[in-house]
Amino acid sequence: MRVEGKKQGRTPSSLTAPLSPEVTSAKAPRSLSLMGLEAASEVIAKRRPRTGSPVILPIMAVKWTGGHSSSILCLNASKEGLVASGAEGGDLVAWGEDGTPLGHVQLEGADDVTSVLFSPSCPTKLYASHGETISVLDIRSLKEPLDHFHVNDEEINCLSLNETESLLASADDSGAIKILDLEKKKVTRSLKRHSNICSSVAFRPQRPQSLVSCGLDMQVMLWSLQKARPVWITNLQEDETEEMEGPQSPGQLLNPALAHSVSVASCGNVFSCGAEDGKVRIFRVMGVKCERELGFKGHALGVSQVCFLPESHLLLTGGNDGKIRLWDVNSEMEKKQKSPAKHTHRKKTKGGACSKQRGKSGATGADEEEHAKVLPKLDIEHGEKVNWLLSSKIKGHQSILVADQTSCLSVYPLNEL
Repeated sequence: MRVEGKKQGRTPSSLTAPLSPEVTSAKAPRSLSLMGLEAASEVIAKRRPRTGSPVILPIMAVKWTGGHSSSILCLNASKEGLVASGAEGGDLVAWGEDGTPLGHVQLEGADDVTSVLFSPSCPTKLYASHGETISVLDIRSLKEPLDHFHVNDEEINCLSLNETESLLASADDSGAIKILDLEKKKVTRSLKRHSNICSSVAFRPQRPQSLVSCGLDMQVMLWSLQKARPVWITNLQEDETEEMEGPQSPGQLLNPALAHSVSVASCGNVFSCGAEDGKVRIFRVMGVKCERELGFKGHALGVSQVCFLPESHLLLTGGNDGKIRLWDVNSEMEKKQKSPAKHTHRKKTKGGACSKQRGKSGATGADEEEHAKVLPKLDIEHGEKVNWLLSSKIKGHQSILVADQTSCLSVYPLNEL
């Protein structure tokens, strides 16, 4: 079934519905003036102690302005601290660590820039997707692309490089994932299994021939490039149907589990998926199949972005509810292992091997009761629907970079961790 409608991150989603009156709108942050840059005074709630109220700490979010004139759709950062952002209308901007725009270009065709990616081996090289095209640029001189590839048939939504930087994956609106061999400069694999828009794709660290994808068909897939097919598939809507056996919240049926974003931890064996139903799901790769480790309500509205912090199991999530949250996934998985929930056996479904592989990814009412205890380590009231977020070192300090429906970037320090 192909779900028609606007994709996540472009315009306010017509597929989301408020779950309660208090989340129908988010209060915009108060602006201040700081050294020629705008800054917002935000409040971060640290994890609740077992007794008592959350500890509230004031924190400044610096706003980087002057680069774009329309909504910023994507972000990436190099190891040297350079930042690139892509926006509507083909706008691409390079930023210095101090938030100063270093360069600007409008890419040919004026299609929205949907994904940007720095080369790990050559930090000045940048990959950018716009429309059905991938352009390769030198961040020091954003004039003409060094190279470009037209390998997808429909608009690209996400790019991912494998660790050896030999392969570049591009996921598009047709549901296809094209694998581009960067040395041969040609497509070596065309992965077609999603029946709707493929919204996100991510190579697994330490596994250059394996990747994870998700889409608006509500499916999450683990792929082997040697086999050119998924070795494991789960349908998030099936999980949702089983969870209905447990306690329901008002409006739950209004938000289907359309999958928007995947992120793989540095270990390569743990990955996360964020979906339109507001839930965050954590999976562990076990050979050629996966097991669902956690599933919890992360946001009141759809989860637009998930992102693991480097070299850790700390997970950032951003939502349509205007909140940014940080979760200690490893701690929660350890808790579950010490006091496992009682599982009920799933009913058999059609689909052969894939159905058998899905068997351990479902959740029951007992799981829901346990997952309700999952609380964020940090809770940021950002105030705008999140289009993209990532964690990177800015001026030597770990920070959260956020793109939303405004034309400026927000930078939150993570010094409190």
